[in-house]
This record gives sequence, structure tokens and C-alpha cells, in this order.
Amino acid sequence: MTTTQTKIGPYRYDIVGSFLRTPELKDALAKHRAGEINDDQFTEIQHAEIKKLVEIEAAHGLKAVTDGEFSRSWWHLDFLWGLNGVAKYDYEKSYKFKGAKTRTDNAELSGKVSYNPNHPFFAAFEYLNSILPEGTVAKQTIPSPSMLFRDNRSDNWPNFYDDRQDYLHALADAYQQTILHFYELGARYIQIDDTTWAFLISKLNETKDQPEEHAKYIKLAEESAQVINELLAGLPDDLTVTTHICRGNFKSTFLFSGGYEAVAKYLGQLDYDGFFLEYDSDRDGDFGPLEQIFNGRTDKKIVLGLVTSKDGKLENRQDVIDRINEATKYVPLENLALSTQCGFASTEEGNVLSQEQQWAKIDLVKSIADEVWGK
Repeated sequence: MTTTQTKIGPYRYDIVGSFLRTPELKDALAKHRAGEINDDQFTEIQHAEIKKLVEIEAAHGLKAVTDGEFSRSWWHLDFLWGLNGVAKYDYEKSYKFKGAKTRTDNAELSGKVSYNPNHPFFAAFEYLNSILPEGTVAKQTIPSPSMLFRDNRSDNWPNFYDDRQDYLHALADAYQQTILHFYELGARYIQIDDTTWAFLISKLNETKDQPEEHAKYIKLAEESAQVINELLAGLPDDLTVTTHICRGNFKSTFLFSGGYEAVAKYLGQLDYDGFFLEYDSDRDGDFGPLEQIFNGRTDKKIVLGLVTSKDGKLENRQDVIDRINEATKYVPLENLALSTQCGFASTEEGNVLSQEQQWAKIDLVKSIADEVWGK
């Protein structure tokens, strides 16, 4: 599928997507779950809070705006549950974040996976797209398909498929059809969030001296690259699809550590238009792997997540500029951009900082980008 229009984004200053839930939204969520307000009343409040958020995003100069993920509870599970063939269940275990425990919701295969034309994310996007301030575009975020076939979420795939490749092709097709429907609804900027590569960094490093285990994670990396490139193949030329490589984000804690060396060759094969990479701490390693990730592809952008979303302390402005300049040893400045390292609330609980600190981070990213690349 082709068009003659130009892609939009990633922008020189951009966002990962999620924002702290407002007190009004949190109150409405509690009342809705307690049965004190009905679905329509809750949706009315939710829409009002999203509209306020979008107006604030535009007022802070953002060109790509999101609904802050106000229409979901988890950055990944709400989307996966919306696919045909995926069910919600109680995992009875918390994800092993460094210093915090999550709720125990999870997803699992319940049948053959396929595109759901009634996926609730479509209505959420339509509302967002209907309230855009002038000069902004809607950015839609969804989780990577690898989030479904990683861990224990689809260990039962043999119950529904004779061959694993049939399962992986079906998943890629479900994603591609979903993205094409977002496109039909007006989406031109989609971001696929992915913790699998950070998981693989950790596991590949841990199993270097365990050939059998190491091979298992190599296979997961290869399958992830296969499914992602399959779902990206043939999408409209004027649709921008990026990825955010996340190391976990829950109440300002994290899941995974390690530099990008272990997965750089796979990231360098992925046909995304842009890569949002976390680089806010020494957990993330150095910039050396950027050269392999960029892989000489001048039509791609690397978005450096140099400003943390995990706490409210503002980074030193010159330090951030110096790090951008350091990254130009591996990627041309014109192919670089800047963002916070992650969103501010990958789950409804949100990170440990204030609304004011959140927007100060956004302002810092924008002002640094304006200085480095020009307004």
C-alpha cells in the first residue's frame, strides 16, 4: 500500500505517551469500580480529563499528543485483552520490579488470535482525534506483539495451532489489520512499546555460559524481529510507526538493566521509522550500540531518552546537550531527537513525581531540542 504523502514524526522533542492520571480521573475510577457512577458517567469524566490533558500538551508546545493512556489501566494488557483469542486471568504473582509490587492481572491465549474490529482502543482513538488542538497530531501507543508470546502468556499455543509459525503469522496479521484500521480512522503516528528487548538484554547476558538457555533467548529475539517486520510490511507510506524500548516502568521502579549490545543487531534489522531508547541512567550502557541500531539508515530517527520520567529532579541542561553531542559520534545529529526515557504512568498508579514536575520535564526536553536543532 503506498501514498505520495510524507511521514510525520518522530519530532525533535517528543513524548513516549503516558501521563500521570489526574485526581479527578482517579476519583472517577474509584467510584466507577465501587458502582457509585455508571459507565456513561465515568466516560464523560474520562473524556473531560483527556480533553484537558490534550490542551495542556499543546500549550507546552508538543506536536504529537496522546490521551495520556487515560483510557486504559495497563500500558500493555488492556490492548492484548482486546484482541480476539486473548483472555484476562489472575496470574497470582506480581511482576518482579525492583522495589515495588504490581497488581496480578495477566493475559493468555484462549483461542486463535485475530484482529478485533470492535477493539476498545478504536473508540478511544476516535475521541482523541476529534479533540486535537490546531497544529497537533494524535499519537497512538500499543504494546509489541512480542508481549503476547513472551513469558507464560502463550505457552498453550499448541492447543490452538499445529505449528508455531502459524501462530506467529496470525499474530502479525492481527496487528497489521489493527494498525490499518487505526489508519482508516485517521492515525498517522503509531508507537509500539516493547519491554522484550530489555528482557532479552538481561537474559542473553545472564546465559552467556549456558548454551541451551542462551539459544532459547536467541530464538525469542529472532521470532520478535520476524513478527515485527511482518506486521510492518506494506503499511501506508505516510504512516509513521516507531518503537519504544522500555526497561519497565512502575511507580518509578524498573525491571531490566544492561546496555544495548546484546540486541543491537536485531534492532538494526527492524523496519521501524524511529527508535525511542532509554538512556537516563547507567543501567542503559553507553552509546556505542547506536551505530549498529541505526545501521546507516538515513530514513530512521533515534530518539534519545536522556531525561528521566521516574523522578522530578530536573537534569542539568548542559549535561543533556553534551550527551546528545556524544551520540553524534554514532548517529548524525539530523537523525537524532530527544524525549523523556519513558512515559510518566505506564500503569494507572503513575510514577513518583508531581504534575508540576512532569510538565517541567516536558518543558526541559522541548527547550533543549529547540537549542540543539533550532525552533
